Amino acid sequence: MIMHLGIANVGPAPGMELDFGSRLNLLTGDNGLGKSFLLDILWWAMTRTWPAEVNPRLTAGKTALPTDKKQPAIIKARFSAASKPIDSKSDFKPREQTWSIKAGRPANPGLIFYAMADGSFAVWDPARNYWKSKREEGKARPPAYVFSPEEVWNGLENSDGTWLCNGLIRDWAGWQKERGQAFASLEAVLAVLSPSGEEKLVPGKLTRISLDDVRDMPTLRMPYGQEVPVLHASSGMRRIISLAYFLVWCWEEHLKARELTGEDPECRAVFLIDEAEAHLHPKWQRTVIPALMQVMETLRPGREMQLIVATHSPLIMASVETLFDAAKDAWFDLDLSDGNVLLTQRPFLRQGNVSNWLTSEAFDLPSGYSQEAEKVLEEATQALSNESFGPEDAQKLDQQLRGVLSDTDPFWIRWRFVAEKKGWLS
Repeated sequence: MIMHLGIANVGPAPGMELDFGSRLNLLTGDNGLGKSFLLDILWWAMTRTWPAEVNPRLTAGKTALPTDKKQPAIIKARFSAASKPIDSKSDFKPREQTWSIKAGRPANPGLIFYAMADGSFAVWDPARNYWKSKREEGKARPPAYVFSPEEVWNGLENSDGTWLCNGLIRDWAGWQKERGQAFASLEAVLAVLSPSGEEKLVPGKLTRISLDDVRDMPTLRMPYGQEVPVLHASSGMRRIISLAYFLVWCWEEHLKARELTGEDPECRAVFLIDEAEAHLHPKWQRTVIPALMQVMETLRPGREMQLIVATHSPLIMASVETLFDAAKDAWFDLDLSDGNVLLTQRPFLRQGNVSNWLTSEAFDLPSGYSQEAEKVLEEATQALSNESFGPEDAQKLDQQLRGVLSDTDPFWIRWRFVAEKKGWLS
């Protein structure tokens, strides 16, 4: 697990220091303030790779560069280990345009799983991805497995023409035909990630979708009775089933690798999830983080899991209110103040109604209304205490309120009481 991250002269702020919770960590902040950037840095700190370096097809996950080219840039991290914490530090080397790497294998924080906002995925497995030390012999393993959105579905090919991964379509179909542990795990993970008991994600029968595509295509059994090929499923469903597939694929391949090496399976996993709410209906947003916290228990009971999530969703924040434990979890918020990006670890306070999260420090909105409604409500609020405000102006304002507020909005009680008392609307 990662315990601490420190960066200097890289990213939108001069420096940042984060002390992570051992279980759940939330990142909030406006667009462009560095949430995705921090996840990329975390991936680098734990794997010593940049996603787009491993797979040039990616449009994100590029190598981080110094903010001030004339000043040193540093990335440092601390990991938990069986005996004592492990520290690492990287400096940017301007002439080589790379970050320094200590010789030998990187620290082992466990299985690392990175779900990017655009549908790309990256996996680092200590059983299959590492560098050789100077004293080791044999073939070097791939530095990581990094998938573009297209490769998630159709497979990841190595530079020598061999296949590193069959992809969701072929693996799912193969697992379903075998009816072994992999398919049982996939069914279990899909059930956990489903938005409700009434709308469970259930695999249907394999099918063909074209005369020109000979692949057996997985399907989902929809609540309305039809079986829909996964390629024709909604964006939200594809997001969830790709998450489910990669969790199962990563774990199954890890078990096979450990069996070959005669070692015990890894007991720790770190998940990096960017925009966990991407493409998801609000009812899915309310369940996805609690579900992800259950997934690894489904695959391997008793396993340690650390989840680091970037989100713009008040529903995501509300969904963890009953789960958040300050002893194990943390919330980091990025803000723009006087032209500077500030990172703050905030105390997690329950907001109750999800709309209260919109006006909290997580999202900093003045209200949950539209901008037009906000303006009219502000005018109406000022009018209530304006002694010179007359009936004609009040009637015009009343018509404006009718155009932006619902009939049951609580502001009507206050407005009508004062307006009738002052004789505005008689």
